Amino acid sequence: MSTIRQRSNLSWQVIIRRKGFPKQSKVFKKKAEATLWARQIEHEIDQGNQVDFSQASKVTIHRIIDDYLATREVYRSYKREKSRLLLLKKHFGDYSVAQITPTRIALFRDLRLAQGLSPATVVKDLNTLSKVLKIGEIRWNIYRPYNPILLVEKPKVVGHRVRRLSLQEEQILIHKTNFKMQAMIIFAIETGMRLGEILSLKWSDIDKDVATLKNTKNNEIRYIPFSLTVKNILQNLPKNIIDNRVFYFWKTVSGFESSWQKFKKRQGLQDLRFHDLRHEAISRMFEKGLNHMEVSSISGHKSLLILRKYTHYHYEFIKQKINN
Repeated sequence: MSTIRQRSNLSWQVIIRRKGFPKQSKVFKKKAEATLWARQIEHEIDQGNQVDFSQASKVTIHRIIDDYLATREVYRSYKREKSRLLLLKKHFGDYSVAQITPTRIALFRDLRLAQGLSPATVVKDLNTLSKVLKIGEIRWNIYRPYNPILLVEKPKVVGHRVRRLSLQEEQILIHKTNFKMQAMIIFAIETGMRLGEILSLKWSDIDKDVATLKNTKNNEIRYIPFSLTVKNILQNLPKNIIDNRVFYFWKTVSGFESSWQKFKKRQGLQDLRFHDLRHEAISRMFEKGLNHMEVSSISGHKSLLILRKYTHYHYEFIKQKINN
């Protein structure tokens, strides 16, 4: 059975004794954490599991992250994930997995919010930390009776971005820029592909008016059918005998973003991100009559809830349907 007692320093100690099993003991700052831990350990014992907690006290977050980065293949959102992992390593790196408590996580959350980071960004940080703990469990055989992230209240993310192109904005995007940028913009609106996917697309990935995306965000192959508009764009694009990429004009995402920001500033376009063109594309696919499964096969969204956040019918489209 388990014993939970408060110590002189106001912390809470759990002692679990069960015949045939080694004695388990752990100290917590909060009674709720101590109680949850005791329940989880007793459940494992009831199942007949001999649980080894030593790894959790030996392996640091620093080691898990370094090992993961050393063996992880570079993929579309690798740079963004690496940035978050390095942030977590800086903050939690010297702690063992067992020392990652809800209290420490909550302090990290509050620090990030105090630094002016958006709730959505902080939630992504916490999700990445949860992923690190999961990696420790799978690759390092580290057992924890519970995920401490679950005991931390995440910042509330109010709503989600709703952004459709106005007719005036679309005219500027298509007619007020050079051919290279124009081709990128039209391609994004027609296909719904992410910026990184477009820039890495090679001519060898295209066969019979369909692009095969092998290196995607969720590591699953996607097939992108081309509209007549896209086919016309591709026919007029120059090719580079050295660089097999379709849009070889920009070497990196940051290089394109620099051109994009300069273009927006010249044209006075406000609050418009290149990623908004993906939202626009997905919304137009639905307006053309494609169903959820058809759109998700192109966009790559596994969850219909996430897909819904990318989809916003234009009020003029809805008005026309009502009047028909």
